[in-house]
Amino acid sequence: MKKIKLQALIEAAFFAAFALILDLLPSIQLGPWMSVSCAMLPIFILAFRWGFTVSVISGFIWGLLQVVTGDAYILNIVQFLIEYFVAFAFVGFAGLLYKQIQTAFFAEKKKAKGLILAVLAVFLGSIARYFWHFLAGVVFWAEYAPEGMSPVIYSLVVNGATMIGAAIFCSILIVLLLSAAPRLIQRKGFDIETNKTTTS
Repeated sequence: MKKIKLQALIEAAFFAAFALILDLLPSIQLGPWMSVSCAMLPIFILAFRWGFTVSVISGFIWGLLQVVTGDAYILNIVQFLIEYFVAFAFVGFAGLLYKQIQTAFFAEKKKAKGLILAVLAVFLGSIARYFWHFLAGVVFWAEYAPEGMSPVIYSLVVNGATMIGAAIFCSILIVLLLSAAPRLIQRKGFDIETNKTTTS
């Protein structure tokens, strides 16, 4: 068990670093505050490998790395905590469907079902993350809303468009990756039927 826990933490750190690297690459710009990238992809893969807890930890580490590397917009401590720790950690909510995804791919051998569940999980993690960005947009970024536009509508448009774009982009990549290599989300020696590792 200790070996598996250590492996999980190592993978959480590795995938968080990979997410940071993807986030630093040029993204698709939809507007001044809207961009679409595939940076959440590594966290989703980890979520499908390990589940909720490990992917939340990895998302948290990703947020921390954003701050450490200076790739963060900080207005105050509350906004900072919400957008760079809570929001990034909530990407791990994709891991809530981890067992169903594992079962579909490896126990039932139903790839199509597994891919549908994976896409649903991607949208779940994306919505969970961007809910917090939306909230921060309403509370902390209201002054950037165009004159006459409600901060709620402005934040919903900006964060909603970003969330939908990122979720679709990541979904396409997830489908391509898992169609070609489903073992990417399979842990060595893990038995989905018992939810335990078969290695010593």
